[in-house]
Amino acid sequence: MIDVAFPPVTRPAPRRFPKASAVLELLKPITWFPPMWAFMCGVVSSGAPLRTRWPLLVAGMVLAGPAICATSQAVNDWFDRHVDAINEPDRPIPSGRVPGRWGLWIAMLWTALSLLLAWSLGAWVFCAAGLGMALAWAYSAPPLRLKQNGWWGPASVAICYEGLTWFTGAAVMNQTFPDGRVVALATLYSAGAIGIMILNDFKAIEGDRQMGILSVPVDLGAENAAWLACVIMAAPQAIVVALLLSWGQTAQGLAVSVSLIAQCLLMVRLLRAPRQLAPWYNGTGVSLYVLGMLVSGFALGALHGVAQ
Repeated sequence: MIDVAFPPVTRPAPRRFPKASAVLELLKPITWFPPMWAFMCGVVSSGAPLRTRWPLLVAGMVLAGPAICATSQAVNDWFDRHVDAINEPDRPIPSGRVPGRWGLWIAMLWTALSLLLAWSLGAWVFCAAGLGMALAWAYSAPPLRLKQNGWWGPASVAICYEGLTWFTGAAVMNQTFPDGRVVALATLYSAGAIGIMILNDFKAIEGDRQMGILSVPVDLGAENAAWLACVIMAAPQAIVVALLLSWGQTAQGLAVSVSLIAQCLLMVRLLRAPRQLAPWYNGTGVSLYVLGMLVSGFALGALHGVAQ
């Protein structure tokens, strides 16, 4: 028998530093759009002239998306790395493309840079950004880890992605605390977004049940959770319509009411098979929801323009 000597197997050395492409994937640019959209709603609601304040607009857009939202994604991936190693091993941290504790260091660095940028944009912007950062860490990091609670988790995301970013857009442009009407609409749309977050949890019902995460669909069942999400989304918009009409913004109020009626018709279909149709509604009804946000923002901007 002839012995055959095989060359030793060489394994690539583990990475010491993350690739730039892996860092960008960790920060998830695709998730930056919703808060940047809400920020723009705040910008137009301020009534401030964009031509002379475009540097503030650009800086605020960076704050809403590539800074704060990106930070929240890095924080979430770091504290979910053990679960991702089982369910999604190709993600940057479990795959080793962001090695060691680089995921945590990036999250901490992005937090500091985000707060520094917010500070440069004014005290009220810094306060809003600080609250957003606190909620981002509380959502993912122990001991609070709000994402494990089906009620606190969606609420914290809705506040960060809608209400705080709308508030920030108005505060950035006018360099002061927004007036009560801006705060009212930002709060209402933020409340309605909780329903969107509940629908978003439908895609993970089985995984959440196995991991012991008591999301609203797991806690109440798919049908009851869908009904609740629809009510939560629709009720604040009805109040928005009433407010816009009371402020003399008839055309915009009617436009939002048409959007709401269309959403309700889509909700009827959603409720027939919520587990199957939740992704479909997120692409249709939610689009109408955010368009209504922009219309409402322009209505406030018109009011502020008249006042100026």
